[in-house]
Amino acid sequence: MADARKETEDVIVGAIDELLAKTGVKPRDIGILVVNSSLFNPTPSLSAMVVNRYKLRGNILSYNLGGIGCSAGLISIDLAKQLLQIHPNSYALVVSTENITYNWYEGNERPMLVTNCLFRVGGAAILLSNRSSERRHSKYQLVHTIRTHKGADDKCYNCVIQKEDDTNQIGVSLSKDLMPVAGDALKTNITTLGPLVLPMSEQLLFFATLVAKKIFKMKIKPYIPDFKLAFEHFCIHAGGRGVLDELEKNLELSEWHMEPSRMTLYRFGNTSSSSLWYELAYSEAKGRIRKGDRTWQIAFGSGFKCNSAVWRALRTINPAQEKNPWIEEIDNFTVHVPKIATIVV
Repeated sequence: MADARKETEDVIVGAIDELLAKTGVKPRDIGILVVNSSLFNPTPSLSAMVVNRYKLRGNILSYNLGGIGCSAGLISIDLAKQLLQIHPNSYALVVSTENITYNWYEGNERPMLVTNCLFRVGGAAILLSNRSSERRHSKYQLVHTIRTHKGADDKCYNCVIQKEDDTNQIGVSLSKDLMPVAGDALKTNITTLGPLVLPMSEQLLFFATLVAKKIFKMKIKPYIPDFKLAFEHFCIHAGGRGVLDELEKNLELSEWHMEPSRMTLYRFGNTSSSSLWYELAYSEAKGRIRKGDRTWQIAFGSGFKCNSAVWRALRTINPAQEKNPWIEEIDNFTVHVPKIATIVV
């Protein structure tokens, strides 16, 4: 536990230090703190560790989210958004991380060994504010957050579950039902998101197909809206090659759109809830983010959950003025690398 705590503190402190240096915000000005880590949840909590380290003020609204899985990052963003709606003139610090040092699986069950191969330590710190004066300094505006929870269905609930194997070794088991469950959760999520972001032409085509199937019982394939008309960039949780392949096919995305997710999986592995921010940082390092561009973040997590966040760029991001995990090596990565460098379990 001491090693896991030290490792997690190093990741969190490194991310927050860089964030505060970039923004110039003082720790005492932060009024809301949300920290999420699914598997590693020591006492005192990780949020208490952040309060202690940075001497945050005594009336801070502090939340520590655990056991939510890889989609916890967007849940934290949604929680911070709701808190900012009722606490004016505030800053909210969101920290997303994961650590499996204390939860390494030492058994021999194949479905439980996958997490050892894919997951890596990672972390990200995000600062949100509802201060009008911060708009000219901000990179993005949070436009929508959509949350879908399929936990009422037993198959969905059990497809990613922490348990003991036959020899009492604890690990996280990934069911063979994971892909269809994720697909179903995504369909539900985009059914809610679609009307908010898609042009009217796409909405009419989707509605017409739905009426034909449900009312007239016609045997036709469901219409998948062209989300490339609504978004310039896609950050899909780097849960594994199979997940990315499936979403690339179902959403009819190009290799260019999938590049941030594939590169993140290739370079950093599955960093759980923080992976979406590594992906966004990749697009920034490549110089792709222009003022007005819309980015769709999609996260999947145990429970089972599918969550979305939509961001609009408030300014063009200049890579030369940025500092993120990709900057020093961004030119070494091309879209074709992960196709040959694949983790096989």
